[in-house]
This record gives sequence, structure tokens and C-alpha cells, in this order.
Amino acid sequence: MIAIIDYGAGNIQSVKKALQHIGCECLVTNDKETILSADGAVLPGVGSFGDTMDTLCSEGTDETVKAFIASGKPFLGICLGLQLLFPASEESPDAQGLHIFEGSIRRIPDGEGLKIPHMGWNNLDINPESRLLRGVGEHPYVYFVHSYYLSAQDSDIVAARTTYGVRIDAAIEKGNVFATQFHPEKSGETGLQILRNFAAIVEG
Repeated sequence: MIAIIDYGAGNIQSVKKALQHIGCECLVTNDKETILSADGAVLPGVGSFGDTMDTLCSEGTDETVKAFIASGKPFLGICLGLQLLFPASEESPDAQGLHIFEGSIRRIPDGEGLKIPHMGWNNLDINPESRLLRGVGEHPYVYFVHSYYLSAQDSDIVAARTTYGVRIDAAIEKGNVFATQFHPEKSGETGLQILRNFAAIVEG
């Protein structure tokens, strides 16, 4: 069973429907014991870095996420769920993230006729050794909705990059932790394949 961690994010139901579509047993929950007993967990995300961390911390969900990751079971962050894995974001300078990895969450710079937030399809440059992105081709198109982006300190954790005015670390993976800046649940067949890959990792 995959636990979809519920803290009020707007894309939770679309993540649930996508996982159910590929045949996954999943449950939307914010109950600590249910999350920790799950075989895998997904942290979706739509909203601001600071407000979301406030919600996670007020409910103790931040510690639940850290405990789940420490358990070694597969974990997937989506969009803001990727950014929260890092120490801080320019969006909310006073907020502390989960600090699972080192890196900077920066605002996409204005200019060059780019619209912010970045909303739409961009192709990826994929690390061929990525387990999460296996079988999606070298430069698949996926769907983004974001104004802030990751610049990871350790390039070894980067599974895919894209370009939108700047070079963006669009997916990461290390050990049992996977995360995407884009939305697999909104990325058509490519996104479903990514979710299938995560489900296969959960199944072992």
C-alpha cells in the first residue's frame, strides 16, 4: 500500500486517481502510524514553501516524513514535495525545510519573455541510470507548474534536468528517496510510466 500524505495539497486527488489507474493500492492519510506502516509514501505539493512547512510542523507530519525516509522504504516527492526536501527556499526565507538533501530553491528569473510561473510542457535530459525514469525515452515531455526551482548541491542525486531560462534540476533520486519538480500525475503516459516505476520499486 502507498500512503499519499495529506496536508491539504491541491493535487492529492489527482495523484490518487493516477495511482489507482495503474492498479496501485493507495490511501490518502495524515495518520502517523498509517503512513509509517505503508510500503511506500508520496508527498504531493501545491502551494507555498513556508505555509506548507507550517502545516507539516503543526501536525507533526514533518517528523513523520523524516521517519518514513529513515526507514528505507520508497518515498516520492512531487513538485513542492521535492522542494520541501531541501533546507530552505527563496519563496519563504524564514522557513526551514526538511533538510534531507543540500541545495538551493531559487526563483526562476524574470526576463527573456518567460512567463512566471512556468506552466506547461518541457522535455527532460535524463540520467540513464535513473530507476524512477526508466523506459520514458531520452527527452520525454512532462508537465510543470512552478515559480521556484532546485539547484542541487550534489549533482549525483540529479536524475533529470530541464531548461526554462535557467538550468533546472527537475528530478532527484538517492537510495529510497525520489522526487520530481514536474507532475507525473499530469504528464500523460510518460507520467504514468514514472508512477509505474515507483510502484515497482515499492513492490521490491
